Amino acid sequence: MDWLILQFGRVGPLPLLLLGVFVYFATTTPTFATSNNPTELLQRSVFLLLMAMGQMLILVSGGFDLSVAAVVSFMSIVSSQVMLRTYSGSGNEVTAVLVSLALTLLVGGIIGLINGMGVALLKINAFIVTLAAATILGGLTIIVSGGITVTGLPTLFSRVLASDGPLGLSWLVYLTIPVVIAMFFLTNNSVFGANLYALGDNPVAARIAGIPVRRVTIIAYVLGSVLIAYGAWLLTARIGSGQPTLGATYTMETITAAVIGGASLRGGRGTIVGVVLGVFFMQMLTNGMNLARLDANSQQIAIGVALVFAVLIDRLRDRARTYSAVQRTLALAA
Repeated sequence: MDWLILQFGRVGPLPLLLLGVFVYFATTTPTFATSNNPTELLQRSVFLLLMAMGQMLILVSGGFDLSVAAVVSFMSIVSSQVMLRTYSGSGNEVTAVLVSLALTLLVGGIIGLINGMGVALLKINAFIVTLAAATILGGLTIIVSGGITVTGLPTLFSRVLASDGPLGLSWLVYLTIPVVIAMFFLTNNSVFGANLYALGDNPVAARIAGIPVRRVTIIAYVLGSVLIAYGAWLLTARIGSGQPTLGATYTMETITAAVIGGASLRGGRGTIVGVVLGVFFMQMLTNGMNLARLDANSQQIAIGVALVFAVLIDRLRDRARTYSAVQRTLALAA
C-alpha cells in the first residue's frame, strides 16, 4: 500500500488515464484508432503543448497566467496584420513571415515582462495582474481588429507551414520539436531551472539561499508568454487567418493540461514530459469526443470536469507526498 501511495505521489494517475481513454474510444469509436488519426492528433497537439509549457513554467514559479486566451487572440490579430502590411510593402513572403514571427516573440516577451514585473516587483497577486492583462488585451484585440478576421495571408504562412513534411507530419510539428527539447534541457539541466523549482517550492528559503527571486520570477513569465505567443502564431498558420476570438478556451486548457501532467498549483513541481502527456490526454479526449459526434457544449462540460479532476488530483498527490515523507522520517527514526 505504501508503495502505491509513493508511486501515485510521483507520477499521478496520468498513465492509467491515457490508457483508459484510449481503450474506451478505440472500442466505442471505430475511426479513433485508424492509421491517420494518431498523426492528426499529434499535429493538433502542438499549439496547446507550447502554451501549456509556458503555463507550466509560471506554475512552477508559484504563479499562474490567466491572460493566455487574450494573448493568443491578440497575437493572432497583430501578427497577421503585420504580415499583410510587410508583404504588401516588400512583396517577399519570407520577409513577411519572419518579421511577423520576430514581432510575435517580441510582443509576447513584453507582455510577460509586464506581468512578471507586476508580480515580482510590485508584489501584486498573479491573479490580479494576469486578469488585468487579459482584460486590457481583450479590449486592444477588438480595437485593433474591429472584430473582423484577418484574411489573405501569404501562402508560405497559411498553406506551406500547415502542409505535410517528412513522415507525413505537418511542418508545424517540426517547428515545435526543437522548442520542446530546449525547454526540457532548460528545466532539467540549467541553473535557471534549478532556481525556478527552488523558488516555487519555498520562496523564503530560495531568497535566503541567495537565489535572485525577482529575476527568476520575471524570466518565468517572459518565457511563458513567449511560448504562448509562439503557439498562437503557429495556430494562426494552421487556421490560415488572424481571428479575434482564437484563444477562447486556452487559459483553462493550459492549466488543466499542466496540472494533469503533474504541475502543482502551489508551485515547485512540473515537468516538460508531464506536460507533453497532459496535453496528449486533453487532445485525445477532445478528438475522441469529436469522432463520437458530441456537441461543443458537452465537450466544454467534459473539459471543465477534467479541470476539477486535475485540481483534485493535485491535492491528492500533495497528500501522498506528505504521507511518504512522514513514513520515511518514521523509518529513519526507528
